[in-house]
Amino acid sequence: MVIDSKTMASVEEEALLGQDSEEENSELSDDELQEAFAAGLLKPGMNVLVDKPKKFANNVEGLKQCVADFRKDLPWVERLDLTNLPAANIISQAGEKASAPAAGELDADDDFHREMFFYRQAQATVLEALPLLNRHSIATKRPEDYFAEMAKSDQHMQKIRKKLISKQMIMERSEKAKKLREQRKFGKKVQIEVIQKRQQEKKAMMSAVKKYQKGMTDKLEFLEGDQKMNKESSQGSKKAVNKKGPSAKRKFKDQKFGFGGKKSGKKWNTKESYNDVSGFRAKIAHGKGGKKGKGGKQNKRPGKSVRKKMKNRS
Repeated sequence: MVIDSKTMASVEEEALLGQDSEEENSELSDDELQEAFAAGLLKPGMNVLVDKPKKFANNVEGLKQCVADFRKDLPWVERLDLTNLPAANIISQAGEKASAPAAGELDADDDFHREMFFYRQAQATVLEALPLLNRHSIATKRPEDYFAEMAKSDQHMQKIRKKLISKQMIMERSEKAKKLREQRKFGKKVQIEVIQKRQQEKKAMMSAVKKYQKGMTDKLEFLEGDQKMNKESSQGSKKAVNKKGPSAKRKFKDQKFGFGGKKSGKKWNTKESYNDVSGFRAKIAHGKGGKKGKGGKQNKRPGKSVRKKMKNRS
């Protein structure tokens, strides 16, 4: 390993420079730092920033002078200041509870004892201040007919009231919309369940029909469901009719058209109707018994060609 003499000299110069700076306890100027950097004397890690220790000065005379400047010889009525110890703890003196610690023994981290100390000190201040205020003729109670001015005007309170009402209405609308959305979701869910149930029933029925067509089964149980539904619906309709009774429209139709039954084949001839010729009229059958006009002649409509000629003449 070869060590250059120049590097050794630079290290020695840096060490000397550091010792001088520490001894003199003075900072280098910017020009000196720039010259040292140009000469290669500054390298990373050699300079460490060190905070100077803060000097605390307890200038008692200056503080006393400031207090003397602040102090003014004013009567107590203008100052209204009191300095006193906390009131006596009556509960601890009665022996019901353990005695509270004194001011010197108070633990600042104990919230309960600290707040109780503040409370007793305020209590002692009130007990001492009330006689002084009464002595100086200063009222300490509000008169019965005293009306304090409101901190906020009526117009401002009206604005606040309107704002609160509008917020309440917005909340009610949002709740109604939320309920409607929930109802729609529930309705859609029920509708989807009904559609899925119908699809499953249809699928099962189609598979049963295919099995019957292929001869895989000879049972027609898949038709019993429709028959049961028809019976139940017919029974329900009969019960409804029995309860309410037929309407006037239904009665009129029953009287006019009958009560149902076979509709087709009413005009078919039977053996009895074929042999029955009591209703036969020869004049009507041969076209001699038609309606006649005023002159006794039968009204006949002219033919198509005659009607065309008459139309052309006109």
